[in-house]
Amino acid sequence: MDFDTKKRNGNKGKCWSLLLILPALYFAVTTCYSADFPLEKWGKDSLDSPFLIGGMKTYFLKNKETLLDIARRFDLGYNEISLYYKGVDPWLPPRERVYLVPTLWIVPPSKYKQIIINIPELRLYYFYKKEKRVYTFPLGIGDEGWETPIGTARIIEKRKHPTWHIPKSLWDKYKVKSIPPGPENPLGDYWMGLSIRGYGIHGTNSPWGVGRLVSHGCIRLYPEDIEVLFYRVPIGTRVEIIYEPVKVCKSDTHVYMEVHPDVYDKIPDLKHYALQKLEDMGLLHLIDAKLFNLVIKEQNGVPARISRSIDEDNHKDVSLQPTASFFKNDTDL
Repeated sequence: MDFDTKKRNGNKGKCWSLLLILPALYFAVTTCYSADFPLEKWGKDSLDSPFLIGGMKTYFLKNKETLLDIARRFDLGYNEISLYYKGVDPWLPPRERVYLVPTLWIVPPSKYKQIIINIPELRLYYFYKKEKRVYTFPLGIGDEGWETPIGTARIIEKRKHPTWHIPKSLWDKYKVKSIPPGPENPLGDYWMGLSIRGYGIHGTNSPWGVGRLVSHGCIRLYPEDIEVLFYRVPIGTRVEIIYEPVKVCKSDTHVYMEVHPDVYDKIPDLKHYALQKLEDMGLLHLIDAKLFNLVIKEQNGVPARISRSIDEDNHKDVSLQPTASFFKNDTDL
C-alpha cells in the first residue's frame, strides 16, 4: 500500500474540477440543510465516538452573487468556502451555474457533550440535550499573536447588548477604553464570557471575519448564530476548546477523514499525525492509500471516504498492512 504523495503526478489545472467531483463520489448530494441536526441515539456511549452530520447541498449561483453569499446563506465560514474552491476568486466566481456546498462535518468526540470548539476547523458544536440535537456554527478566532487558547472552560456570564471594555494593550489602537452597545461594537449584540479570563463567545459587527483569524483571541459568530446559541446555552455550560486538524470516523462500512490546515502550526507532520490517529483507532488496515493521500493533500475541510471498497477488503490480507510507526521510519514519505 503506497502512501507516497510525492510520487503522484499533480495537475493544478484540474484542482477545481477535482474538488467538485471528489465529495460527490463519496456522498449523495442532498437538497435540504439545517444548522442543527437530530441525534437519534442520545446517550453517553453513542456520543463518545466521532460521527457524521449534514450532507452536500447544491446551489445555483445567480448573477452578481459571490461565494461569500453562498457561505452566509448556508452558515459556512469564509475558510470553508475558500478551501473547497481553491483557485476561485470568491468575489468573482463563474456565475449562472450549480455549485456544490460543503455542509457536511465530522462531529469530534467530546468528554462533556456540551460545547466543542475546534480551532483548525473554525467551527463550534453544541449538544442541546433538551431537544436531543447538535447545533454547529462557523467561527472567527484569534489571529497570529492573539491565538485563541486551548483548554476546557465554563460559561460564567451572559450579556445582551454588551459594552466592550477594551484591554489596556489595545487602548492606543482604539483611542478609547470602552465601546458601548451599538453598530461600532465588535462584540455584536450578545456576549457569553468564559472562565478563561478575558475570553468569550460573542457576535460581531463584521460578519466577513467569520471563518478567518481576525480576533484578539475571542470566538465570534455570525449575528444570527450567536442569537440562537445565546438563548439555548445556560451559565455553567462546559466549553471544550480543542486543536484537531484531522478528524476521522467510521460510518457503516466505510472510514471518512476530514482534514483542515494547521492554522497555528502546531503539527510538525500532518500526514504522520493522521496515520497515527488511524492506527490508534484501529482503522489503518482499512485505508486506501490513494484516497488517503488525496484528502491529506487537499486539506479542504470536507469529510471524504478513505477506506477501500468492501470487495477489496474481502480479498486483502490485513496482516500485510503497514502500521503508522512503519511510515514514520520511511524517509521517502
